[in-house]
Amino acid sequence: MKISVMRERHPSGGRVALTPANVSALKKLGCQIFVETGAGDAASFSNDNYQEAGAEILESRAQLLEKGEIILCVDASREEALADLKACHICIGLMDPLSNCDRFSNLAKRGITTISLELVPRISRAQSMDALSSIATLAGYKAVLMAASHAPRIFPMMMTAAGTLSPSRVFIMGAGVAGLQAAATAKRLGAVVEAYDIRPAAREQILSVGAKPVELDLDTSSAEGQGGYASKQDEDFLKRQREQMSTVLAQQDVVITTAAIPGAKAPILITEEMVKGMKPGAVIVDLAAERGGNCELSKAGETVTAYGVTILGPIDIAASLPNHASQMFGRNVESLLEHLLDEEGRLTLDFEDEILDQTVITHEGEVRATRIRERLTPLIQPQEAIA
Repeated sequence: MKISVMRERHPSGGRVALTPANVSALKKLGCQIFVETGAGDAASFSNDNYQEAGAEILESRAQLLEKGEIILCVDASREEALADLKACHICIGLMDPLSNCDRFSNLAKRGITTISLELVPRISRAQSMDALSSIATLAGYKAVLMAASHAPRIFPMMMTAAGTLSPSRVFIMGAGVAGLQAAATAKRLGAVVEAYDIRPAAREQILSVGAKPVELDLDTSSAEGQGGYASKQDEDFLKRQREQMSTVLAQQDVVITTAAIPGAKAPILITEEMVKGMKPGAVIVDLAAERGGNCELSKAGETVTAYGVTILGPIDIAASLPNHASQMFGRNVESLLEHLLDEEGRLTLDFEDEILDQTVITHEGEVRATRIRERLTPLIQPQEAIA
């Protein structure tokens, strides 16, 4: 197979879809790799690094599209990323498929095959392909560093000649991949760490990273949804959760929120009234800001100060760590390609395979991914409604 690696063009770009190490591994499978010039610069991978690994450097996007059969990019969610692809192309990348389904009808009509890494099923044999977990790991880590840099207190307890400095209290809301990484990072920095998740199974995971689980008087028996994510809760549940959470938040120096539901607006966990009750100088890092935010006062891409509390709404946080983000993303892509390619480097799309069945959105003129097709098809047709 001929594989082209595009340079990211959007403002938060910096990552690259394959690193030189991935290129070397795929060359052993018989692949030809073309890399757009400068694609890895922001991630500290030079053109020379790629050439030494066996890739050919091309000067323009047009050349890459002409030579490549598989087109790799990190962010394929924007229209411009796929605008000039042709029916001969297979595009692999992050497509934000559950939030922007409509465009796949047009991509199917154009005959383009699209494979979305967000749809990789959370099963054991697909763990090395799970790009969302890679992104969440880095986001959880970086969120703690951002909080520490904005907080007026240090994280660890210190015994000094000027007296004892008490440790910061850090509270993590949501104990998925990002939340657990945030808890572990804050613990390593010396903070007193607590965490909360509505999923009962999260308790043991919170303990495993050295944090203390916070338990509320709520019925969470149906809180776990598809793929290990928290399921969407009704407003009555969220209201009762917020009422009990207010007391917890009032004690914290740092709060990191990570609660997200695929394809839906993030739930409001922290209201303006709850922010009013927090300590002056407290910091909130809202990792769900791009999805509307877990904090009512969050603004995506901005830092807000309200009632003495600093509220950060970072977006595309993994892009701020382009070297390791590229290493992790490249390994995810490499694993997927190893799964798709036979021993002679030829592509095989076996839709009896669960991984392929769920990740391939468009193929041979059709939208074939069930989760996307269901969102495009009205549950009740107009004639059925009349009848």
